[in-house]
Amino acid sequence: MVDVVVVDDQALLRGSFRVLIDSEPGLRVVGEAGDGAAAVAVVRETSPDVVLMDVRMPVMDGIAATREIAAFSAAKVLILTTFDLDEYVYSALRAGAGGFLLKDTPPAELLAAVRVVADGDALLSPSVTRRLIAEFARRPERRGVELEGVTEREREVLTLIARGLSNAEIMRELHLSMGTVKTHVGRLLHKLQARDRAQLVIVAYESGVVSVG
Repeated sequence: MVDVVVVDDQALLRGSFRVLIDSEPGLRVVGEAGDGAAAVAVVRETSPDVVLMDVRMPVMDGIAATREIAAFSAAKVLILTTFDLDEYVYSALRAGAGGFLLKDTPPAELLAAVRVVADGDALLSPSVTRRLIAEFARRPERRGVELEGVTEREREVLTLIARGLSNAEIMRELHLSMGTVKTHVGRLLHKLQARDRAQLVIVAYESGVVSVG
């Protein structure tokens, strides 16, 4: 069973998400919150697998709430946004978000997205990935991440992750087995202290493994 917390300052939307999620076998809503501060409290109480997180909310916004949740919880945060060109994309990923979803996403896709994030995969659409790259290019500061201990093969895998390829696509591209690809991804997550694939994308650009443009 995948436990979900729904966070949005609009009660009608929260209710709609709850009905949708609770109607899907294997998914259930275990809590709701109308602002970021309340979301942090609910996550502490319920220990969900996934948090559907709005960005613009009173008291504490979704970015700050995501950062706090990432500090104490293994819950995967799926950011809900009105526009795919939301200026908070980069900040949310750095804060620990596992993916992005438009609020007008069809119900079946929303449910699939919850499962994808719950399984530990990043949910980054091509439009969001382009936004992430553009935002990175715009920022003057770079963290200069070092890839200490990362092998040449792992660098290849990291490059393909940054290009938005799935495990299956990486498997075909590098002529590896699925198990080997998953092993490389797991080692990258461990060595680079990344929560998920979304943060591996950021590391790839900040380390220079992949260049903007």
